[in-house]
Amino acid sequence: MAGEIIDINGPLVRARLPGVVNGEQARIGRLGLTGEVIGREGEEALIQVYETTDGLRPGDEVEALGRPLSVELGPGLLGRIFDGVQRPLDRLAEQSGAHIPLGAHLPSLDRDRKWTFMPAQQLKQGAPVTGGMVLGTVQESETITHKILVPPGLSGKLQDLAAGGGYTVEDTIASLTGDDGMTHELKLYHRWPVRTPRPYDRRDHAVAPLITGQRILDTFFPLLKGGKAAVPGPFGAGKTMVQQQIARWSNADIVIYVGCGERGNELVDILDSFPKLTDPHSGRSLMERTFLVANTSNMPVVAREASVYAGVTLAEYYRDQGYDVVMVADSTSRWAEALREVAGRLGQMPVEEGYPAYLASRLAAFYERAGRVMTLGGDSGSVTIIGAVSPPGGDFSEPVTSHTKEIVRTFWALSKELADARHYPAVSWTESFSGDVTVTAKWWAEEVSKDWAPRRAEALALLGQAEELQRIVSLVGPEALSGDQRWTLEAANLIKEAVLQQSALDEADSFASPEKQFALLDLVLQIYHRGGGLLKRGVPVQQLLTVPVLNQARRLKSRFNSEQVEDMRGFSGDIKDAFDKLGAEYEQHGENTP
Repeated sequence: MAGEIIDINGPLVRARLPGVVNGEQARIGRLGLTGEVIGREGEEALIQVYETTDGLRPGDEVEALGRPLSVELGPGLLGRIFDGVQRPLDRLAEQSGAHIPLGAHLPSLDRDRKWTFMPAQQLKQGAPVTGGMVLGTVQESETITHKILVPPGLSGKLQDLAAGGGYTVEDTIASLTGDDGMTHELKLYHRWPVRTPRPYDRRDHAVAPLITGQRILDTFFPLLKGGKAAVPGPFGAGKTMVQQQIARWSNADIVIYVGCGERGNELVDILDSFPKLTDPHSGRSLMERTFLVANTSNMPVVAREASVYAGVTLAEYYRDQGYDVVMVADSTSRWAEALREVAGRLGQMPVEEGYPAYLASRLAAFYERAGRVMTLGGDSGSVTIIGAVSPPGGDFSEPVTSHTKEIVRTFWALSKELADARHYPAVSWTESFSGDVTVTAKWWAEEVSKDWAPRRAEALALLGQAEELQRIVSLVGPEALSGDQRWTLEAANLIKEAVLQQSALDEADSFASPEKQFALLDLVLQIYHRGGGLLKRGVPVQQLLTVPVLNQARRLKSRFNSEQVEDMRGFSGDIKDAFDKLGAEYEQHGENTP
């Protein structure tokens, strides 16, 4: 179906295109630019173009492609770099250099590479098959076995299943007679529209936390596999570094990093560093379980929206194979800005700060695609969504942040003040929260220690008390505090420096296992309790503040890695000896005093 351009308004093109439906893809102009129909009025269609419209003019041809904006799902995704509409940037760079020409089109999956397909043994000719059923497997990487699925929505009786061997993604590996009586040929890949969530059997209750190796996240504000989290913070607070640490160290099977409207130099750093990183869980390249969707700030603005939907659709595809997937979106603020620009060009009524009225519902619909589910094929898989938010000036009351805060279960708020003080990760313990603590506590009690919940609660209480005491110190000085209050302040500082601070560049402490996280927190609280006991016996707080174990505790995280937790626990004896010695010296001094 073909038509012609009537009018051009930035990334929006109005064309005469009778019969086209909303959501359908279109090819525009002599360069073949990619677009998507977002509105209809009579025989005219409104198309948002995912590339710059420079060079287009009224009268140019427009062709409807008969399908919605879709992604190709099959082996060959891992280790790749795509743009917002799933064009393979690595292959485009080989073909065209550093600058992508307008209208460039390459298939997302390599059409020439052969994959070794192993058919499912239990499937025989005439067997009933349904959407989501596994037809066979392909070894996509050394660590990931790719399951070839019957596309959702398709069911019938199996006519033929290919024998094991080498096949390209375009080769037919199965055929079935559908419930509609028609014959359907299945390949190693299929397409799926990005704005349509992939179906599943039922949602399941998430029970295991996503272990990121970052103490402030795992111990204090945990996130479940299949959960949804936000990382808001102003410029320079370390959002990208937090997300990179999560992508590198999290105990997920697959990691998808979506750079949505971020600065090109940040994405270049990610593209350069990720292939060089070693997966700590397998010892192989991190890219064997990772792929990137890159949409930098200088790319067409409407492609930002597509990049987020493309990323979550790819995540759902691997979820349907029974994998735990983490999708990191950096940042949803840039995505919301794209919605605002398009809404303005459409003449839609703006609401708070110019955003469209449907901002909250769009955000909610995106985050609701996270979850732990029982798949159509009978496996259990999850998608965890972690979205960065970039509030202007660090104002968390602005619309994107405030709406996101109402939607997510875990909120990792970054603080510019902490970042300026070189406290990283700069996650604020006063503004952050997690709604999954109760469920997570059961996991910690079974896997690490039943004391996790009370230790965590006590540490957060100390940090809260310290915030109040610090205000008093700022007004009238530390002399206004009692000995107990000064010791509380010291304990809170010890928690901040010995537990919460964590360097991504420290080889021993870039990742902390749950066992190391709990051991560090427990040792710091032991110091607090023993010091408090001596205060009750009359020991002056000034003497407690000079005990050498305080500074030694601050260095524990770098002295011992996650495999040396038992050695680190031995520091408990040093704590006991130091405070027992101080208590004995105080009592002896008291006895000798006339």
